[in-house]
Amino acid sequence: MTTGSIGRATPVAATPAERDCLARAMYFESNRSDEEGLLAVGTVVMNRVDATAYPNRICDVVGQPRQFATGVLTKPMRAQDRPRIEQVADAVLAGERHPQVGRAMFFHTAGRRYPYGNMHYVALAGGNAFYEKRGRGAPEPVPAAATVAAATPTRPEREITAAQTILNEPARNICRVVALSMAGHG
Repeated sequence: MTTGSIGRATPVAATPAERDCLARAMYFESNRSDEEGLLAVGTVVMNRVDATAYPNRICDVVGQPRQFATGVLTKPMRAQDRPRIEQVADAVLAGERHPQVGRAMFFHTAGRRYPYGNMHYVALAGGNAFYEKRGRGAPEPVPAAATVAAATPTRPEREITAAQTILNEPARNICRVVALSMAGHG
């Protein structure tokens, strides 16, 4: 598996229940964040639906034990948040994907550290760090920011490039990623 910038995928015909499962996963796992964070979580759910190692139905993926937040399928959602969440869920079902998440199928709360060398980070969004699991000797993905075609990058572009480089390193560097992502926001 390799990281790829996938902005669109084949649309998925989903039942109202499947749409609700997707919206709930996005809502609770992205900490009710912005559309980018919602889209990133939705991308992971759909990547898992497409992978042979996971169930091929959205609700079955979201309902797997110890994969998503406890109570994700049963906790109440705030009514005022539903229209925004459902709009992003509809976009995911229509084929929209987070381009930096690519084909990654895993994420955890940004700022946490894990001692595993097979976690290769590809994106930060919605308070989560998204990663691929890679074995030893697997080729490193080309960071998405490497395609930025600017002779003299602006400060935000430099920060994105630095963050993407660190994202592709093992988990011990996630605190540096969070620090870089917060650098321009304070």
